[in-house]
Amino acid sequence: MENVEKVVLRFNSGKILKGYVVDFLSNMERDKVIFKDDQTQQENSIPISELKAIFFVKTFKGNSRHKDKKSFGIRNNVGRKIYVRFNDGESMIGFLEGEIPWEKGFFLSKADNRIKGFFLIPVDAEGNNIKVFVISSSIKDVAMMS
Repeated sequence: MENVEKVVLRFNSGKILKGYVVDFLSNMERDKVIFKDDQTQQENSIPISELKAIFFVKTFKGNSRHKDKKSFGIRNNVGRKIYVRFNDGESMIGFLEGEIPWEKGFFLSKADNRIKGFFLIPVDAEGNNIKVFVISSSIKDVAMMS
């Protein structure tokens, strides 16, 4: 059975689409994401290189009264603490799900082209985002925190 997940796609261009991805976890090394638009119900193949991040969400509307908390300590640690700054200047903090996708040394190495990104779990469990798949090519800086 296919695993369909509710997502918001954020593009490098600033464009946003809401809809569904199918079996994303089993296709993470592909160059494209199969996406079904919530408005048009049209299925599209979206190149990963065009995306900034994929937000796995609870609802498409969210809660306009909820202000996301952006500090560690409000949720139990669910992975290694991480800070991400995107090429467009936006930043996020959260917990890295899984292993560090780059080799460690004095600095983190450049992203491996086969690895398209990594999952970040938001620090605010009460927010609309369940997890975020951060696209490696959209990242300017990454910092692991202790």
